[in-house]
Amino acid sequence: MAHMFIRQTRTNNKATGEGYFTFRLVRGERIAGKVRQITVLNLGRHFPIAQDDWALLCSRLEQLLNPQTLLCSLNCSDKIERAAQRYYQQLVERAPTSAVRGDAPATGIAPASAAGLPDGDLPPTIPVPAAAPVHAVTPACATAPDMQSVDVDSLALTQPRSVGVEHVALHAIAQLGLVEKLTALGVPAVGRACILGNLIARMAAPASELASWEWLQANSALGELLDVDFCGLSHMRLYRASDALMHHRDTIETHVFGAVTTLFAIQETVTLYDLTNTYFEGPAELNDKAQHGHSKEKRSDCPLVTLGLVLDGSGFVRRSKTFEGNINEGPTLQVMLTGLKAPPGALVIMDAGIATQANIDWLIEHKYHYLVVRRGGVRQFDATQSVATLTAGGETVKLQKTTSADGKEVELYCHSTGRQAKEVAMVERFCKRFEAGLQKLADGLTSARGEKNADKLLQRIGQLKAKSHGISQHYTITLEAKKADVPGTPETSAPATATAEPAAEPAPVAPALTLRWTKQYVQGTMASHPGVYCLRTNLLDWDAQKLWQTYSTLTDVESVFRSFKGELGLRPVFHQNENRADGHLFITVLAYQCVQVIRKTLKAHGINDSWTSLRNTLSVQQRITASMQRSDGRTIHIGVVTT
Repeated sequence: MAHMFIRQTRTNNKATGEGYFTFRLVRGERIAGKVRQITVLNLGRHFPIAQDDWALLCSRLEQLLNPQTLLCSLNCSDKIERAAQRYYQQLVERAPTSAVRGDAPATGIAPASAAGLPDGDLPPTIPVPAAAPVHAVTPACATAPDMQSVDVDSLALTQPRSVGVEHVALHAIAQLGLVEKLTALGVPAVGRACILGNLIARMAAPASELASWEWLQANSALGELLDVDFCGLSHMRLYRASDALMHHRDTIETHVFGAVTTLFAIQETVTLYDLTNTYFEGPAELNDKAQHGHSKEKRSDCPLVTLGLVLDGSGFVRRSKTFEGNINEGPTLQVMLTGLKAPPGALVIMDAGIATQANIDWLIEHKYHYLVVRRGGVRQFDATQSVATLTAGGETVKLQKTTSADGKEVELYCHSTGRQAKEVAMVERFCKRFEAGLQKLADGLTSARGEKNADKLLQRIGQLKAKSHGISQHYTITLEAKKADVPGTPETSAPATATAEPAAEPAPVAPALTLRWTKQYVQGTMASHPGVYCLRTNLLDWDAQKLWQTYSTLTDVESVFRSFKGELGLRPVFHQNENRADGHLFITVLAYQCVQVIRKTLKAHGINDSWTSLRNTLSVQQRITASMQRSDGRTIHIGVVTT
């Protein structure tokens, strides 16, 4: 019977001339009357098992491949057992329809990935499967049925691995030409594999890079699709892959958007811009961008980092950039749009937080069109001069278009019934809270312990106004107080001694008598015109409905941010280093681009599911190894993929 053994071979790196040793799992076979040594598995350059344990490892591998050949148990250490299980899985994965046994032919066992070898010894490219869905692993001899007699009771299903999301994600990556671009940029094969591992793990099981490494090892069949042994790679490889992405960030971002522009025939006419932030776990003291600020996740207790996105109207990201967590939104627009080379007359859409007058002037200077929410100003709406349109949800929105006095801008006043109900509820809540505060001060005038000093009461009223969310402008508050009496010497004052200074006279106290208020809504505000907001633009020839429908695409940015945070693991950030934190955010951006390719392709066929729904559907497709014993005692291992 032929036995397996481990052979050490000295090799030279062709590029550097460096000498090193590689290790291979070899089996001796008699072919045409001669004994041949055939490499069964390439164990790589950094084989971790000591030479004294090589024979034990090979015996354990033979036992796993053929449980019936070795009846006695082997006393293996945990390290040997883990290594044997790992190499056994690789042998089985590479022999989907072969009879694998110690003395059987090894023609069905392909060499494993050289994950432990230097980059120069890896295949020059990473194989990417075809676009068609994988339903099963077809036997090599598909022309004739392979009929064999097996013991049904010996059937064992092992090594379940997810393959559905991975295959569809690889299809999207192939559509974007990302592997070819990384190759052209000089990213080595291991780095390319780890970049794909980062991206697909973020799409399939969004989490930190460390959790992605664990998922690639324990739960995913991506290594089999790429012919890469992720179990042999350190988690630091994934971090270095993030560094490589950041090194080529601008080039990759430009390439990906150019690919989707060609793929979907996108006309670059609309640019959406917005920002969001996410929080760090830990102090992030090594990251200058990690600053405390207003958190959209209500995590102001943590340092934050801000992500700015410039998107095309189709929802693809044109450019991304990270800013400090406490950045003021206004100044970021010019930084993001500079260098985009947008076509003349491109339309920029943004919300009120970014639409400062300085930004509007800059857009006009650089020949951009703009469509933004007006900051401040008086609300107005004349229903008789309006036209009605419907939202995607079937809600009616009324639009009133007016032109500015100088004729350079159009103002579009929009009235939404849904927004009106929300703002009416907000006004009522703020009014109730403000009046409750005033009533508490008024009750204190008649209670024994209440505040009766007019100056302090005015101070507390000012504090209530500051916290009223602007609702205090609708109230007229009157605090009436009588003049203070001139105080005499207190009857209870202690007699002065000869050496003591005369006691200082207490300051006169003005006792407050009454606190009254009246409410009258100021015209042109949210209270008087609930549900009304105003858009401003320099597109003078567009009608009201086209302007509103175009602006409504900005809501897509909010859905993008929800996808980033909920579906693609943007939050939280665990890295304390600035470049690694930026890399985490950029991996999320690239994962979103791949998801958008998939969703846009499916939408063309009437499938409008969210990525969460699609991911759940694809996750049930698994790759499983079925093992059975044949009637002649040999073991068959068959790799199949569920439908």
